[in-house]
Amino acid sequence: MNLETVRLIDAIAKQRKIEKSVIIADLEQAMVSAARKHFNSLDTEEFSCNMEPVTGEIRIWRHLDEGAVEIPLEDLGRIPAQTAKQVMIQRFREDERSGIFDEFVDKAGELITGTCSRYEGGSLIVQLDKGGRVEGFMPRSEQIPGEQFRPGDRVRCFIIDVRDTGSQIKIVLSRSHPDFIRRLFEAEVPEVQEHVIEIHAMSREPGFRTKIAVTSNDSKVDPVGACVGVRGSRIRNIVEELGGEKIDIVRWNESSQVLISNALKPAEVEEVSLCFELGRATIIVRDDQLSLAIGRRGQNVRLAARLTGWDIDILTPEEYQKGLEILWDTLKPIDGVSEEMLDRMAAMGIISIFDVEEIGRNVLEEDLEIPKQISDRCIEVSIVRSKEVTAEQEAAKLAEEALRAEEEAAAAAVLDAQVDDDAEAAADSILDFSDTGDTTLDSDETEEVTSESAEVAQETEDVASDSEESTDEPIETPETEIDVVEEDTQKESGITEEDTTTANEEKEETDVQA
Repeated sequence: MNLETVRLIDAIAKQRKIEKSVIIADLEQAMVSAARKHFNSLDTEEFSCNMEPVTGEIRIWRHLDEGAVEIPLEDLGRIPAQTAKQVMIQRFREDERSGIFDEFVDKAGELITGTCSRYEGGSLIVQLDKGGRVEGFMPRSEQIPGEQFRPGDRVRCFIIDVRDTGSQIKIVLSRSHPDFIRRLFEAEVPEVQEHVIEIHAMSREPGFRTKIAVTSNDSKVDPVGACVGVRGSRIRNIVEELGGEKIDIVRWNESSQVLISNALKPAEVEEVSLCFELGRATIIVRDDQLSLAIGRRGQNVRLAARLTGWDIDILTPEEYQKGLEILWDTLKPIDGVSEEMLDRMAAMGIISIFDVEEIGRNVLEEDLEIPKQISDRCIEVSIVRSKEVTAEQEAAKLAEEALRAEEEAAAAAVLDAQVDDDAEAAADSILDFSDTGDTTLDSDETEEVTSESAEVAQETEDVASDSEESTDEPIETPETEIDVVEEDTQKESGITEEDTTTANEEKEETDVQA
């Protein structure tokens, strides 16, 4: 039985990844608790236990005033044994939890591959070991939008946190964290892992697009080319891991102007104006590059702003020049304001009437060396003019929206008219089709036609041809319709035009005789 206990302890230590000495210490503590339970003792020092690791022999001692007395295990009974079992289970759980925490606490910030288990309340539960002993969870906020996994799928995750909550170890996983991209590059690009290529900055919108700024510590290594790989092999693996998310590799530069221009690619930037006091970069691009620089729903400029740390404002040359003209026209008439002063404002990134109020009096006085009286006057005039410009912009916006609404209404009217014309044409075609009668005779009717009626059939064919010519003309009056019906009736009954004339003459003669 003692050797069986040793083998059981070895199996538990291997399965639960707990040190054998820890399990033996837990077992000794459990036996002490059982002895205290049996003797109703509150003294924690009254009992002690010792287990031989090799033979598995367990001895319990009771320390009395007259000396230590060994207690046979059989004397403890069933209830103390149950107590020992509960203590052992509790200690095993604590040891297992402590072992998991020690194993994963140092892995925070690293990649890990697990197996998808299930979804619970929107969170993805991932098994991180083969035995299912360790589970991590990925909250909905840390998942890539639109990404779904099935039980059994392999999942590559980023460990963002490992917490001991007392009852369990919570391992928080993520696939939307920006550092997840960083670790993927380290795994796919050896130069990044070896720090030959440095990742300076990164911005990401999970599931859609990521911008990453890189530089090389070796002049012989191209950072962008190394990250992309031969024919895009390296970047392709990362994109596939992310489910098709676009990745822009940006060349890092210490110059903010160059970095911003690189970050806005593939758009071509004409000029970059920086205002350090406002933390704003004004970007000038051509009209044909404006939509490309902004990106779909502003995504490109938004990611570029996060990457560079600047608030980016994109303008066309016309908009930029118009802002400067309003600024000059507003401040130039003020006494004491010179063209040199206005040029210094433009060089500082003050390019509109709104910037004067926002930048403040201190900057105007200290950095631009404008006298206090003049700076106060500039701010006062700028406030008034900015309100006027705002009103003008709102009016122009409303007029543009009204014009757009009118154009949409006109386009809708044209479309409706076209639909009506198409419907009328379809109705006319249906009417034309319905006017063409079925001239095919049944087999029984065909059998009734004899050679003696050949002449009548020929006359009927002539009448039918005349009827077809008349049906091609538009039907204008009800009388015409009635005539057509009468002709069709005559044709169907086999009565020719000659027969009708003869019958009328005979009728007239009869009337005269009468």
